[in-house]
Amino acid sequence: MKISTSQLLNELKIQTQEHILFAENLLQETDGKLNYRISHESWSVLECLEHLNRYGNFYIPEISHRISSSITSHTSSFKPGILGNYFAQSMLPKEKLNKMKTFKSMDPINSQLDKSVVEEFIRQQQQLLELLGKAGNIDLNKVKTSISISKLVKLKLGDTFRFVIYHNARHISQAEKIFTLKAVLV
Repeated sequence: MKISTSQLLNELKIQTQEHILFAENLLQETDGKLNYRISHESWSVLECLEHLNRYGNFYIPEISHRISSSITSHTSSFKPGILGNYFAQSMLPKEKLNKMKTFKSMDPINSQLDKSVVEEFIRQQQQLLELLGKAGNIDLNKVKTSISISKLVKLKLGDTFRFVIYHNARHISQAEKIFTLKAVLV
């Protein structure tokens, strides 16, 4: 599967803008509502976003560094790598999300959180938009990034963008479901 680089980046920008809009709407809610959990083992809306912020703390500097040190030029199409495509596709939200175990350092359960988590998420998404803009001038196939679970494994930049933004979409979907269930239960 090949996709136009500009089409891919545009789709990822639109998704990221939707994530920002969702988060901006959360700023109108109370901390209590944002900390609501369906069960003791489930995450709250704020825990979903904190989880994404923790990944953003790794991926945003990694992507920024790779883009700024890139000497490759733009290409018109992107072809996902086998591993990168697998990781990205596994993150896409589905009707019934398959449970995945998260690393302890990325698990925010039982954290004391407030709306500053939402503000940080918005800030990170704005940085991601800037990086997507800069990525239009480089080869998403040749620039490689490390991944959070191993510095030895490298993914094409296009796959890294897809993974991060699809991962965001997955947990935004989770947060929306928490919000919907809370509204039904109250």
